[in-house]
Amino acid sequence: MSGAKHDFGAFVAARATTLLRVAYLACGNEAEAEDLLQTALERTYRNWDRVRYDSPEPYVRRVIINTAISRARRRAILSIIPMRILPERAARSTDVDLRHLLMDALRGLPPRQRAVVVLRYWEDLSEAQTAEMLGCTVGTVKSQTFKAMAKLRAALGEASVEGVIGNAHA
Repeated sequence: MSGAKHDFGAFVAARATTLLRVAYLACGNEAEAEDLLQTALERTYRNWDRVRYDSPEPYVRRVIINTAISRARRRAILSIIPMRILPERAARSTDVDLRHLLMDALRGLPPRQRAVVVLRYWEDLSEAQTAEMLGCTVGTVKSQTFKAMAKLRAALGEASVEGVIGNAHA
């Protein structure tokens, strides 16, 4: 195996689980997440000579997020996902149930807002890093975060959102 191919294989072996988690959170579907990761790794491999000397992980994350957004737009997902009203009783159940409710609520967010929440809260990126990754301004990240959190609070309840997001990847 040549050096470049070996480097790529080592990168994938070291970071695949984390990148798959990002893909899953970006799309909310396990099979689609695997497909997103495969697409992102394929694109990364084609550009490996250019990408490997920088930090390749942000590049792969950006491909995952952009591909997820593009797919969502293509499928017109925004028009077919209803915003469910969650029962009050369910919001008070176990952490596992809260995680499921959070994933349902995340799936209900527009792709850009979902991407901002995933990058800011699960990947723990700063507003500036998130803006750079999404190719937008810090102000856009702030407004999309505000809108996303308002929708999550409406779906989950004010007290639950911060606790669930804080503990969901713990």
